[in-house]
Amino acid sequence: MQTQKIRLGIIGAGAIGSVHLTTFSKLSEDVVLQGITDAYLPLAEQRAKEFGVKQVFSSAEELIHDSDIDAVIIGVPNKWHAPLAIQALKAGKHVLVEKPMGINSEAAKDIVRAQRESGKVVMVGHQMRWQWNIQQVKEQAEKGALGRIYHAKTGWFRRKGIPGWGSWFTTKSEAGGGPLIDIGVHMLDLALYLMGNPKPVSVFGSTYAEFGPKKKGIGNWGTPNWEGQYDVEDLATALIKMEDGSTLTLEVSWAVNMDTSNEPFIHLMGSEGGASLGGNSAKILTEQFDRPIDIELSPDANEEEDRVQLSRHFIECVRNGNQPITSAMTGLTNNLILDAIYESSKTGREVVLDWNI
Repeated sequence: MQTQKIRLGIIGAGAIGSVHLTTFSKLSEDVVLQGITDAYLPLAEQRAKEFGVKQVFSSAEELIHDSDIDAVIIGVPNKWHAPLAIQALKAGKHVLVEKPMGINSEAAKDIVRAQRESGKVVMVGHQMRWQWNIQQVKEQAEKGALGRIYHAKTGWFRRKGIPGWGSWFTTKSEAGGGPLIDIGVHMLDLALYLMGNPKPVSVFGSTYAEFGPKKKGIGNWGTPNWEGQYDVEDLATALIKMEDGSTLTLEVSWAVNMDTSNEPFIHLMGSEGGASLGGNSAKILTEQFDRPIDIELSPDANEEEDRVQLSRHFIECVRNGNQPITSAMTGLTNNLILDAIYESSKTGREVVLDWNI
């Protein structure tokens, strides 16, 4: 498979499925868009025409078991990530699954077990890791420019951004949670990556639902269903402690009354230097001649977009049998923390993470 094209099957023809189709279409020298399916078949048929997908399958099961499919892209509501990923792995397919990897940590553990048994590639679609500012700060951190990163602060405040009120986005049984599991998982994943992937051991957190139940704070993403429900949070905050003694604070919202730029942020605090990252910015903060020095970073002119880099990385891992940067274990790490935040919010106590698989 090192030279032949990878034959892809896409499960989910909605917004995120369309993003994957657009991205992989740019890598036609490496992949074939072999198949697609969706719970609403007319949408799958429409996407097949738009992107030249070879075959429309009547079900996910039919697609997964087709011998002409090498790898499966899963872009469906969170509830179905684990069942479909596990089914694909058992059928001998490689898997690229959207975040969060599982709707909860038990589902994520099931995926890890299936991946180990199959020996196939599982990659989680955290495209933000390939943003230029993340990559440049990661490079500096690995060179030792920040020293020991002992604390980090990350978050993403949306002032008025509840997606698809009443749809699966705001239904806990379908999504697993609100902004914490939607956008918080991105920031959690990025911060742990930049910190050098320390092992989290305990969590204290709180969640709040002050806007959604009142049908306030509605954003422009997703299609509302005003007959539906809202039983998730609209703000979450947490303190995460690591095995090496370092800590991470996380704060995210879909809706909040505060002055916000609506951009994600990460602040890294190291013994030799720090780093601050915004949506499309980054700087290293250090000291020279007893004076604070800020070093602004800038993107390379020929930088590929993050999703193209993610997709290219997936192809390389499938061809070479390598472990992806966003592996199943990183997905499990995120899910363990998310579950612990929700549990801590309910109990009011610190939660110790259960790493038994």
